[in-house]
Amino acid sequence: MAEHLPVLVAAIVEAFAGLGPGTTVVDGTCGLGGHSAELLERYPGIRVVGIDRDPDAVAHATERLGKFGRRAVVRHGRFGEWLEQLRAVGVEHADGLLLDVGVSSPQFDKPERGFSFREAGPLDMRMDPGGGPSVKDFLESAPEEEIASVIWRYGEERLSRRISRQIKLAIAEARLSTTVDLAEICRRAYPKGKHRIDPATRTFQALRIHVNDELGELERALACVPEGMAERGVVCVISFHSLEDRIVKNTFRDWQQQGLGRILKPEHVTADEAERGVNPRARSAKLRRFAWGEVEQDLGADKYRSKKHRRKP
Repeated sequence: MAEHLPVLVAAIVEAFAGLGPGTTVVDGTCGLGGHSAELLERYPGIRVVGIDRDPDAVAHATERLGKFGRRAVVRHGRFGEWLEQLRAVGVEHADGLLLDVGVSSPQFDKPERGFSFREAGPLDMRMDPGGGPSVKDFLESAPEEEIASVIWRYGEERLSRRISRQIKLAIAEARLSTTVDLAEICRRAYPKGKHRIDPATRTFQALRIHVNDELGELERALACVPEGMAERGVVCVISFHSLEDRIVKNTFRDWQQQGLGRILKPEHVTADEAERGVNPRARSAKLRRFAWGEVEQDLGADKYRSKKHRRKP
C-alpha cells in the first residue's frame, strides 16, 4: 500500500499529553496506523483501539502496530460505532477519541477503488468495498433530481442540475462506466476556460460523501461521546472541508454551553508551512480539540496559537 503521512501529528500528540498509564485512546479512523503508532511510541502506558471500515487499512494497521503487542488492537468497523467497538474489547469508556475524517491518500492512489478522477477506475468510491451500494449503483438507480440534490448538498456544486442531467443521459446511452467518463461529463458541463479546481472535484466529493454516509458517521460518532468518554478525556477531530468542520464546531460549542467540558484554544489548529510542504494533504486539514469534563489547563494552546492570535511581547 502507498505511503501515507498522518497530518498534524505534533498537535495530536500534544493534545493527549495528559493521559497517563492505563488509559485508552480510540483511533476511530485508524487508516494505516500513523497517528496510533505515534501515540503508542510517545506514551508507553496507553492503549489504542483502532477502527477502520477499509479491510486493506485494517490489515496494514494490524501489521504496523503489532510490535506494540496487547497495547494495540485494530478492528474492522465504522467510526460511528466506536463505542460499541470499544466495549467489544472490554473497555467501558475512552480517555481519548481521535477522528481523522475523510478519505485517505492510499484510497485515492489506487485507481481500482474509484476515488480519483485522474485515472480510470470503476465507479465505486466505497471505503468498505463490501458495504452498501457503490456510486455506480446510486447513479443508475436514483432519479435525476436526487442526484442533483446530492451533488449540491455535499459538493456545493452550482452546476449540479446540469451535471445530473448529463449523467443520466450518459447512462441511457451507455457512455458512463469509469471514473474518467464521469470526470469528462463534469468538465463538459462547465463553460470553456480556466478553472481554479478541476470541474469534477466537487461532484466526486459529493458522491463519495453520499455513498459512505460520511457526515452521518461523524454525527453518530460525536453522539457517542457523552456516554462513552471518561471524565477529563480529550476529543480530537481532523476535518478536510467545511461540511465536516461545521458539524464538529457546532457540536463542540453545544457541549461547552451545556457545561460538559470546554473547547481547547485555539479553536482550530492547521498545519504549518513545513508540514504543508512535505504533505500536501495537510493543507486543508483542520484540527479541533475538546476537553471532556473539568480540565486545569489548555493543552498546547500557546504552542499552536496562530500568528494573528499570539500576544505581542
